[in-house]
Amino acid sequence: MLSVEKIAKSYSSNGWRGPGRHLVLKEVSLECRPGECVGIIGASGSGKSTLGRLILGLEQPDAGSVRIDGEELGRRSRRGAVSAVFQDYRSSIHPFFTVRQALQEALGGSRRSGDSKRGSSRKLETALEQVGLDVSYLERYPHELSGGQAQRIGLARALLTGARWIVLDEAVSSLDAPVQVQVLELLREARGTYGTGYLFITHDLEAAAYLCDRIAVLHEGRIIETIETERLGELRTPYARELLDKFRLGHALVPRQHAAITKEERG
Repeated sequence: MLSVEKIAKSYSSNGWRGPGRHLVLKEVSLECRPGECVGIIGASGSGKSTLGRLILGLEQPDAGSVRIDGEELGRRSRRGAVSAVFQDYRSSIHPFFTVRQALQEALGGSRRSGDSKRGSSRKLETALEQVGLDVSYLERYPHELSGGQAQRIGLARALLTGARWIVLDEAVSSLDAPVQVQVLELLREARGTYGTGYLFITHDLEAAAYLCDRIAVLHEGRIIETIETERLGELRTPYARELLDKFRLGHALVPRQHAAITKEERG
């Protein structure tokens, strides 16, 4: 179990009113079971990306903790437990690294020899195949990749770490609609293959409904509602209902396969 327990986070705000602190997250608690996908939905400024960075250990909370199976995570203990795929897919790959070198990092380096080196190469090839790319991509550089290809490389790298959970921070939001669908499908397939859990951070309720088991609505630094995706039509808080209404009115990017929505549409 990956659990966030009463996380709080603030930043310095030296505006015209003088020095002070801006509270971004306010005692946020959340759980993600092994193999589960939990969506974290919220508008820009709601604190969802900050929450992702705290889970990854890129920043430290003012209060609260991140735990796996009851044990608080430190920087070292996060390795192999939690990985990430970010929105800025190009900057997440070193510009002077080939895809092979970028993926090799996920395996802990490239100084291998003999059978070990051949085994490592096969793992990289398999990882690419699983995200729908052929082995020729191993020798490409980031500038030679499309957005969708680069994001697939990011997913392959996250999976190669063997992490039990992957934080996906707006991982499809900057992709064109058809590519979004392809990446979401790959995420579903990879989850089935590896049993990996996801924390899917997004402002897009539609994408979250397609991928996630449960959805947590983050608003002004607090989780105001958490609900199973199949019961999405039962959201109650005004802000969550507003998101749901926008979802229904918006143009569908992916097939609507969730009982909560189809039940509502059938009346």
